[in-house]
Amino acid sequence: MKTVDFAQNWHRLALPEQVKAVLENAKGLIFPESRDEIFALAMGNDPEAERYEVCYEVPGKGDVHEATVVRCRNGLSINYTEAYMRRRDPDCMVVADDKPSDKPRYVDRYGQGFDELRDETFTWLCKQELVVMPFMLGGFPPESGRGALLIAPANAGFFVGGLADLQGMLPASGVPEDFNVRSVVYLAPPYRHTHFDGRQVVVHNRLDEVYEIFSYNLYPGPSAKKGIYGVLLDLGMEEDWPTLHGSTVQVVTPYDNVTTIMHEGASGSGKSEMLQHPHRQEDGRLLLGQNIVTDEQLLIVLNQACQLCPVTDDMAISHVGHGDESEGYLGVSDAEQAWFVRLDHIDHYGVDPHLERVTIHSSEPILFLNVYGAPNSTCLIWEHTEDEPGVPCPNPRIILPRRLDPNVVDGIVEVHLRNFGIRTPPCTAERPSYGIIGYMHILPPALAWLWRLVAPRGHANPSITETQGMSSEGVGSYWPFASGRRVDHANLLLKQMEDSHKVRYSLTPNQHVGAWAVSFMPQWVAREYLARRGSARFRDRQLIPARCPLLGYALENIQVEGSLLPDGFLRVEEQPEVGKEGYDEGARILGDFFKKELLNFDHPDLSELGRRIIECCKDDGALEDYEKLLPGIDTSDKRKGQQWRQPSGM
Repeated sequence: MKTVDFAQNWHRLALPEQVKAVLENAKGLIFPESRDEIFALAMGNDPEAERYEVCYEVPGKGDVHEATVVRCRNGLSINYTEAYMRRRDPDCMVVADDKPSDKPRYVDRYGQGFDELRDETFTWLCKQELVVMPFMLGGFPPESGRGALLIAPANAGFFVGGLADLQGMLPASGVPEDFNVRSVVYLAPPYRHTHFDGRQVVVHNRLDEVYEIFSYNLYPGPSAKKGIYGVLLDLGMEEDWPTLHGSTVQVVTPYDNVTTIMHEGASGSGKSEMLQHPHRQEDGRLLLGQNIVTDEQLLIVLNQACQLCPVTDDMAISHVGHGDESEGYLGVSDAEQAWFVRLDHIDHYGVDPHLERVTIHSSEPILFLNVYGAPNSTCLIWEHTEDEPGVPCPNPRIILPRRLDPNVVDGIVEVHLRNFGIRTPPCTAERPSYGIIGYMHILPPALAWLWRLVAPRGHANPSITETQGMSSEGVGSYWPFASGRRVDHANLLLKQMEDSHKVRYSLTPNQHVGAWAVSFMPQWVAREYLARRGSARFRDRQLIPARCPLLGYALENIQVEGSLLPDGFLRVEEQPEVGKEGYDEGARILGDFFKKELLNFDHPDLSELGRRIIECCKDDGALEDYEKLLPGIDTSDKRKGQQWRQPSGM
């Protein structure tokens, strides 16, 4: 592949005309050659600087201090001056174009078209010294034609570094000669104050030739990460491959069996945690849960956990039947080059020795967000910035290049199990809630599809600014980042499930199981249990239809390395603090939520199978009704029917 020096030849390349106009008129241009160069830029290109304040002149406000960057021994610590800017605003996305979309339109929200602000933004950018960084979307190779650009003010070097790590920068001297720009990210932070009352806003503008993202804030979550996610979803919709919102891990048991698990769910549902080892007590045991009524604790011994080989952390480009031997399975590859890892559950030394070792003794500097950092000190992942005295920020993060994990897996892997996670509140008979989900449930494919359509955001979400009540992230749990129509994504996900008929499905909660506080232990225990089982089928007596049909099958028992889980952890109605009446009220809450959210898919373009599955839910269908609508295939004898169940008598 022939490459060119972008800094010398950008005007000769097939760039969008508006990009060329901005670059031609800019005050100055910086074309980064390396990650080190970007990190130096983040400190104002002053090798002696210990702190660097990111400020912008805002009419009527003077210099507005947005963030402070501190040089630490193991990387850069970035802290925003406003607590609001430390989490993603779930309503930040608006669509400026007139292509099909179910998202809020710019003209509807702000009462005028976007063209005027778009021109203003370009005028402002031309007055700045700009960083121009080419990269490839979704980890696709340079020859794929899926190129992109970031155009940002030079003092936002930490933002540039975040996107460079997340998507992988192309050095200025190594840009393909036929570099094809499919997307451009424009960063213009002052407009948050001049046009949007201080709110995070990211405008998506889908032109015929290029997908534009206008980021009017400096938090990378809505734009450098989820904005690019939106571009990939748009590309995938054209080409029939969704980018799934899930982490993927190859789990190697102590007996050298390998099971590949994908964990999906809304923000805060445990995707990053699925790549982490179970958190242990000081004596090495696992705390399964602590009863919120009695304070009783339940611990088990797990002498040897499985080895974890991460594949994806949050964005997984999916491929069905990517090889002859993989027909019927789901293949995935990572859409990112680094992971935006949340650290809120790591609140003291020793919680996650692996992550502590990687970040403290890193071979390369790391970006820390919302984590305390003193000049020339070692940034520690359990020292979270406080939103106010005594109240730590719930969304501390690191941007961790995947190359720093020695066990990381590159390329396409074959997924055997897709698990769905949900944050659940406590549930008792006196205060019933949807926290009725047991430690693990097995789902038929039709129910697994419904869970992805509604994708509950769940209880006390740490990743976003909105945390009240039960809300939805919608289709595939990636709906907040998609610019198109719900129905199109719903159809694509269902078709994918039909094609990947060998994949199995499960459901795990986190935070609470009934009256027990459990953190992320259910998905960790389920991962250990299912990996040890491999492709083995359950006997009929091991799977019990859950009392709430939306939860598929509950388990009669789970035994991990000789330790049995209590019945009330598997079937919440058996907890004395909950009981059948409390459980049934929680089931009603969950059912009403499903029915409300599924109204979004009452659309003439929904597939006939999808319509029947949704009608089954509206009619309070039984578990066997869902199984008839979309049966799986048992991988051992190819018979149609329940995926993980052995015939009676075996």
